[in-house]
Amino acid sequence: MTRTHVDIERHKRHILLKEIGGPGVQKLLAASVSIVGAGALGGPCALYLAAAGIGHIEIWDDDIVDRSNLQRQVQFGEADIGGSKAEILAERLQTAHPDSRITWHRHRWSESHPLAGSVLVDATDNFPARYALNAVAHATGRPLIHGAAAGWTGQVSVFASGLIPDAPCYRCWVPETPPDAQGCDEVGVVGALTGMVGAAMALETVKWITGSGTPLVGRLHLIDALSGTSRTVGLRRDATCSVCSESRVD
Repeated sequence: MTRTHVDIERHKRHILLKEIGGPGVQKLLAASVSIVGAGALGGPCALYLAAAGIGHIEIWDDDIVDRSNLQRQVQFGEADIGGSKAEILAERLQTAHPDSRITWHRHRWSESHPLAGSVLVDATDNFPARYALNAVAHATGRPLIHGAAAGWTGQVSVFASGLIPDAPCYRCWVPETPPDAQGCDEVGVVGALTGMVGAAMALETVKWITGSGTPLVGRLHLIDALSGTSRTVGLRRDATCSVCSESRVD
């Protein structure tokens, strides 16, 4: 059910922003977001989206909380070890923000599972899932908010190849899994960086839903936490891309 009532006291800081205002808050209340991954990126992203009043947040994750997660996955604590990440995160969000509808799935998401959100969030940690989410986003005309972090480096982008003419998709940028790809379980990751990336993903989601500013479509924001610098680089559509080259948006 679409929510129409705005809690002025709760949302007044967004209402005061001319780029969001009352109409933008209404869009957030009516929005649905699917987050694939409830860990280091998906957790902080979900916390900020629920706080923003997103009407429906759907969470997918088949993993359980491990003690090694607690260094960065701040939505969990010692008492949660051994529990379902998706379930625990959903319960936290629902308790803190009862006006939002939170659903969760203790499953590893695959293309055979339909996603409820009008905006898709890639908070995964592996290339097969990223490629699958990218393909679904393109085929169904939905934006894909992407984030990743390893070591001291993070990245955020928005892929909207099924919506915006000549916008690149994720596979345009990374056609194949890099041969030297390593996850944070191999190279480590600084905990606070994952919070920065997750918050940036939530920010791009809010911008997209409310029509505020310029989303990172066709651009990749890179964070170098060790040097305290960041930069944004352009991404181009690949005319030979196996996902988006044959079905252009006019």
